[in-house]
Amino acid sequence: MLAGPLFSREALTVPRQLSHFLIRSGYVAAFFVLMYTAAQTTFGWQQVRNLGDIARYGQLVFQVLTMVQLAIMIFFAALFAAGNVAQEKDRRTMLLLLMTDLRDRELVLGKLCSSLLLPGVLLAASIPVFTLVQMLGGVSLQQVACAVAISAASGLVAGSWGSLVAFWREKTFQTLAITLIGIVFFLGVVEGVLTVTGSLSDVGIIIGSLNPFRAMARVLDPLNSAGRFSYSAVALISSGLLLLVAVLIILFTIVRVRVWNPSRTLGDMATLDENDRGVVRPPRPVWNSPVIWREMMTKAYGRKVIVIKLAYVVIAAAALYSVLTAPPNSPLVLGMISPVGAAFVSLSLLSMLLINAQGVTALTSERDTGTLELLLATDISAKEFIFGKLGGVLYNSKELILIPLLFMIWYLGQGQLTLENFIYIALGFLSLVTFAAMLGLHSGLSYTVSRTAIASSLGTMFFLFVGIFICMILILQARASFGLQLPSFLVFILGGSLGLWASLTHRNPSPALTLAAGILPFCTFYAITSFLLGQTLGVCLFVVAAYGFTTLAMLVPAISEYDSALGRTEMPKG
Repeated sequence: MLAGPLFSREALTVPRQLSHFLIRSGYVAAFFVLMYTAAQTTFGWQQVRNLGDIARYGQLVFQVLTMVQLAIMIFFAALFAAGNVAQEKDRRTMLLLLMTDLRDRELVLGKLCSSLLLPGVLLAASIPVFTLVQMLGGVSLQQVACAVAISAASGLVAGSWGSLVAFWREKTFQTLAITLIGIVFFLGVVEGVLTVTGSLSDVGIIIGSLNPFRAMARVLDPLNSAGRFSYSAVALISSGLLLLVAVLIILFTIVRVRVWNPSRTLGDMATLDENDRGVVRPPRPVWNSPVIWREMMTKAYGRKVIVIKLAYVVIAAAALYSVLTAPPNSPLVLGMISPVGAAFVSLSLLSMLLINAQGVTALTSERDTGTLELLLATDISAKEFIFGKLGGVLYNSKELILIPLLFMIWYLGQGQLTLENFIYIALGFLSLVTFAAMLGLHSGLSYTVSRTAIASSLGTMFFLFVGIFICMILILQARASFGLQLPSFLVFILGGSLGLWASLTHRNPSPALTLAAGILPFCTFYAITSFLLGQTLGVCLFVVAAYGFTTLAMLVPAISEYDSALGRTEMPKG
């Protein structure tokens, strides 16, 4: 009743869709596939009779599943909440909602609860899975309850933040970028405060509980006696503080929603002086390729993009500071990668998510505002449109590309990285960046609904990163018996291939996209194993070949899809 008719409509219509049941059942099925892969990695084909081994397996599965679910809750709650409101603004339907008799709280809570409906259903569907894992031993029901509470509170605060940013900003790219950077910045501030207060002090434990990943790690290690708080107390403090932050964000959004809207939606014409209304500006010279000119020479993504880039620079500076202040003999992060490498990977992942968001919104914003139909009436060719959009995305994201490379150049100058390895890293990074940009454009063309396109594009990138992370953990768990456990990894890789195939071939399937969906997870798996074995050339070759081929497989259909799917007949230029 507090959420109002917006949530009531969503709660009544969503269960009628077949995709709702497929996603819910597929989520649980993915958990069982992961459990099977972990079982084969841990035990292989031998018969297990020791209860202690089964309990250790249950503990391992619980650790992996809870961390993955926590990341899913935070990412998709923020993404759905931001995209739900941003779509209303792009389609100019936000004005209609503001003109109704909806109260401010009904508008804000209705949109927020509607966005959190799917993450909430997935979280509820995971509880029986966790209960089954608890029966294996090594995990208590209290730990399951704490893990679910932290995930629920984290999803709520992430969704509240995404909703606030979406009601505040006008451009979809700004909304997505500020949402992602804000989450990273919040976690970074919490960790920065802990360096001053100490993570083992009472104040440090309370402040550290604002980081849900740190609180979840404490729940997963119940025998850790650091500090005087038990893991259940830490979980309770974390859930309570995150819930308090979410409530404050929601209240602030309700108070400001009429201030931010509809004045910004209507534009800035009302603020112009009467003497300036008749001023005619001189025409600006336009290049022969008007699409890329618009992307590079105008403020198509809003005037606050510079703030987003400055926030990214601050995050990069914090990552560099953490590397400089780290002890010389620091242990490997998660036993896999050095602290410098972890900082570079974190910056690179954030860069690729932002580039992907800009790529998908470059097309969805054109469709929602109706300017895509205007482009269809011009003599702009398909190649000019696609390459113009792709070049504009890469140009506007140049700072996000250069900073990670400068990070590695600095590391090269310190003599801790060879020139050969630097070239391999640069080539692999640039291949992934191009893949992220093209995937965004491909999703924008494949899905007519902006919210679906954004969720598919960013979701594909997210699950790709999560899959790599899980695969590395399972490989380390297998250790010397990796060769015997290889068949179990094939099940995990096959599931990734099917998901990627469903995303890439949603609208216009092609043999190239099918082949790309089949080989990309296998090549990524080979690159992971080569990296863990200390090889470098093989990692670079397979990353460049696999992701480069997938980029081309999306690029070629995109050029023709611009004409066929959108109903445009290309006119030859005289």
